[in-house]
Amino acid sequence: MTAEQRGRRSVGEFFKSGDWSDYWTTRISHAEKGRILVRGYPLEEVVEKLSYVEAMWLLLRGELPTKQQAAIWELTMKIAMDQQFISSAACAARFVASAHPESPIPGLAAGILAHGSVTGSPRPAAEMIYEAHGLLQEESITSEQAASRIVEMYRHDGRTVPGFGHPMHKEIEPRAALLKRKVQELGGWGEKAQLFDAIGDALNERRKTPLPANLAGMIAAVQCELGFDPIEIEALAAAGYSYALVAHVVEEIKEGVPLRIIPDALGAAYAGAPERHIPDER
Repeated sequence: MTAEQRGRRSVGEFFKSGDWSDYWTTRISHAEKGRILVRGYPLEEVVEKLSYVEAMWLLLRGELPTKQQAAIWELTMKIAMDQQFISSAACAARFVASAHPESPIPGLAAGILAHGSVTGSPRPAAEMIYEAHGLLQEESITSEQAASRIVEMYRHDGRTVPGFGHPMHKEIEPRAALLKRKVQELGGWGEKAQLFDAIGDALNERRKTPLPANLAGMIAAVQCELGFDPIEIEALAAAGYSYALVAHVVEEIKEGVPLRIIPDALGAAYAGAPERHIPDER
C-alpha cells in the first residue's frame, strides 16, 4: 500500500507501532549530494526543457502537462494580475508594508492571509462545481437538472451561490469573459466548466437582475476541468496573486505613506455613543 492510498495517520499510530521509518515522506522531490530530482526528473532537465508553467504543473501534479493543459494553466495563473485596490488583499498588504518598511515579507504575508471566501477565493465555487458533478455522476439527470438542484439547495440554505456577481463589473466581468473565451479557443471548456455555465443560467432564471460570472468562479471552473481539487485551487489563487502583492508592497515601501491611516475624509466615521462622563459616585 502506498502512502497516498494509506492516507493520513495520527502521530499516536507511530508511537503505538514504534515504526517511524516513513514518518517524513514525500513524493515531490529527492535531494542527495550533487543531485536533485523533481517528481523523478533531474532538476537540470526540468530547468532546461520546461517552461515555468510546465515546471510548476509537474511540481504540483506529478506528471508533465500536455501542451493544451500548459496553455490553459498559464492563463489561469496570470488572468487575475491586479485590479488596483478592489482586492482587499492588496490593501492589507500595503497597510502592513506602510508600518513595516524594513522588509517586504510582512506585507506580502498579510496580503496572502487576506485571501478568503469574500476576497476572490475560487474554492467555494470549486466545491459547488464538484458537488454538481457528483450529482451528475450519481443520478440519471442532465447538467441543467443538476445545476438547478444545486441552486435550489443553496437558496434553501440561505447561502450565496459562489462564482457570480462583482461589486464593480455589473454586466460582464472582463477578465472572466476573456478567460472563458481563451479556454474555449484551446478546446478546454469541458463538462465541469459547462456545469458552471449551467449553474449560472439556473441562478439567473431565478433573479430579476442577472449576475455575471466573476473571475473566481471562472478560475474554479477551468481549474476543476484541469483536475485540481478545491484545496489546491484556493492555494493557487493566493500564489497566483502573490506577484501583484509583491508589486504593491514594493511600491508602498518605496513611494507610499509611512503608517497609513483612514482619516474622516476617506470615510472614517464614528457611530458610537456621544460624549458622556462617568458619574462622580463611581
